[in-house]
Amino acid sequence: MGATGQGTVLDLPIALDRAADGSLQWQLIAQLRAAIFNGSLSPGTRLPATRALAWSLGISRNVVVAAYDELFAEGYIAGRHGSGTYVEATLPAPPRAIVPAPSGTYRWQRRHGPVQASAILSGDDAPGVISFRPGVPALDLLPPEVWRRAWRTATDELPPNRYSDPAGEVALRVALARWVGQTRGVACGPDDVVITTGAAQALDLIVRATVAPGDAVAFEEPGYFAARNIILAHGARIVPVAVDGDGLCVEALPVGDAAPILACVTPSHQYPLGGRLPIARRLALLEWARTQDSLIVEDDYDSEFRFDAPPLPALLSLDREGRVVYIGTFAKSLTPTLRIGYIVAPPALRDRLVVLKAIVDRHTSWPVQRAVLALITDGQLERHIRRARRRYAESRAILRECLAPITAPADSPARLLGLDAGLHACLEFAPDLDTARIVRTARERGVAVGSLADYYYDTPDRQGLVLGYGGLAHPDLARGARRLAELIAAEGGVRMG
Repeated sequence: MGATGQGTVLDLPIALDRAADGSLQWQLIAQLRAAIFNGSLSPGTRLPATRALAWSLGISRNVVVAAYDELFAEGYIAGRHGSGTYVEATLPAPPRAIVPAPSGTYRWQRRHGPVQASAILSGDDAPGVISFRPGVPALDLLPPEVWRRAWRTATDELPPNRYSDPAGEVALRVALARWVGQTRGVACGPDDVVITTGAAQALDLIVRATVAPGDAVAFEEPGYFAARNIILAHGARIVPVAVDGDGLCVEALPVGDAAPILACVTPSHQYPLGGRLPIARRLALLEWARTQDSLIVEDDYDSEFRFDAPPLPALLSLDREGRVVYIGTFAKSLTPTLRIGYIVAPPALRDRLVVLKAIVDRHTSWPVQRAVLALITDGQLERHIRRARRRYAESRAILRECLAPITAPADSPARLLGLDAGLHACLEFAPDLDTARIVRTARERGVAVGSLADYYYDTPDRQGLVLGYGGLAHPDLARGARRLAELIAAEGGVRMG
């Protein structure tokens, strides 16, 4: 069934057989009844007029009228005066069909192991809940008129009537090459840059370009679970590498035949513990990549925001052999909903990334690229980051002050890590604290927090919470941090002053 000369008819799998034992009327009744019962025709759906349905099926209108009358009598359909015939709106939802699980596993399951469940705070955006969700920036710092002006600039001209360059708009790549040169000390040109729909796609393209199922990929332990899932989804093997207060322990990286083809690192602000990879380790990591013929993925996700310590150069700025591929994003500096990021890659890899980008989604949204370009070229992005840095420094001070009763004394049950930079901190607990109970109790008191255990691939060697503070207004931040301090103090037997 489909569109006919008698009007539009619902596309239903109705097939009447004149040679069958049952009459055409009862065949039509049975098939309409089945369509309603299995949900193909949902409650409230308008049915085609009797004349149109009869014309579509090549049967007498009287057959359709009789079928409708029977379904009306059974309570399956109802008529509305002057507006037609509808499936009865009060019918309960049809039962779901139960499909038996296959025995064993599919072949694709044997080739690709399971990804880990995403450790996302559930329900933490409910009204009244103070959510310490990591990675959320403060969007209210960007003046609305600046935001509107950027979009007006983006739409000053009509969009192209063709697909754009998969690598990204040339003007934006020129601006980004200049941006990473000024802010991260990276010497690159527009031909080194690929625009993506965020850091997640950037990593996905890199893994597609370099990794085959079964290949080993080194990953920080603990590390960012969403990035780890991208690697697992491509069938690679995760090789967890320990981190300490200074970031990745380079000496723990496998060598020789066991050397991973990729090593994914967050050197500017280790995610989630917050360490900053010192220059000696950066040089050692580059030497490891050279001697093992491996590639380093540098995720520079929030390097714009640093406080007490001077910036260290990007790992890419030290690379002289094309061993580093750099991922940047606007998720923290602007908003993750824009879905825009970029890659700076060595030439051979960059060419392959552009081909894969064209295959995956052709190109990143043209208006979004234009709006971000406007924010960069008129200096608004730089001004916004300066405002945000001041705001986040104040937020960090509030978090530190409110948690001081459980972190400052010598015998404290917790300590704050990673406050030198970024939009989150790690609150590490003493071994005798029950993290799961603290998370549950915090939720009951209207505070949503995530456990550090969620960031581990193997068995955790420490416990605590990961606290994102960037997106919280200062009064909410203070209130939520005090509640956390109170319940952790109660759990750890600390008297609050």
